[in-house]
Amino acid sequence: MNRLLSSEFVYNYRRNIPAVLGTVLVLVFAFLAILGPFLVWQDPYDVSQLELMDSFKPPVWLEGGDPRYLLGTDGQGRDVLASIIYGARISAFIGLAAMICSCVIGTTLGLISGYYGGMLDAVIMRIADIQLSFPSMLIALFLMSAFGNGIGMILIALTAVGWVVYARTVRGSTLSEIQKEYIQAARVAGLSDAQIIRRHVLPNVLTPLIVVSTIQVGSFILIEASLSFLGVGVPITEPSLGLLVKEGFDVLFSGIWWTSAFPGLFIMFLVFGINLFGDFLRDELNPRLR
Repeated sequence: MNRLLSSEFVYNYRRNIPAVLGTVLVLVFAFLAILGPFLVWQDPYDVSQLELMDSFKPPVWLEGGDPRYLLGTDGQGRDVLASIIYGARISAFIGLAAMICSCVIGTTLGLISGYYGGMLDAVIMRIADIQLSFPSMLIALFLMSAFGNGIGMILIALTAVGWVVYARTVRGSTLSEIQKEYIQAARVAGLSDAQIIRRHVLPNVLTPLIVVSTIQVGSFILIEASLSFLGVGVPITEPSLGLLVKEGFDVLFSGIWWTSAFPGLFIMFLVFGINLFGDFLRDELNPRLR
């Protein structure tokens, strides 16, 4: 532990104010998403706890605010803060799960493509090129519209648009690694292709994967929020930050701004924190960018 704390990475991290700020933001939001439901008094998705008489109450610092609802309520009497906390759990889960699925599939295809090359490499990369010619949001929107919504379908859609980045990144790193002498020595020593990939190639392509994965989480959260805002993402029976923004947007121009503004700000600061930390990792793990 002392060796880690005294490392150059930790030293540079402590001096990088944006990275520290990004970490603080992510940790605060992670704390709220994990433990928040135990800190709020209302379950916004339990009908028995809702009271329509409390609908559209403003934040506590405005006239007519209720101390029970710090950020106000929506049209169903749900506490906006409690709704954000419950919605953050779903959005964070989708972002992390989609990142893991995309990473596993993309890394596997990238290793196969870069290591074996030939026709297999050409087919995988042409599929990736075709997919990159369309906006990720358009592909996800098409899949959700064609096959229905739900958390499982969102994960499939996000994985379908996210694997390409991992595949191309890993392929490029693999092509560089297999030209090095230690790979040739491993082949001469009689190691199988699977052993070489697992023991030698994969550990040396992890650095760009860490950077890509960090930034992809924020991108997936934004895509999920956009899909839910358009009505093809998470169903209305499930909490989601994008769905909260959509529900608040319907009354935004009636002066009831808090039902949409606070979920939107939560998404903005969450993705902002993730990107700040991701930028630090990108610069720190790539010596050419230092």
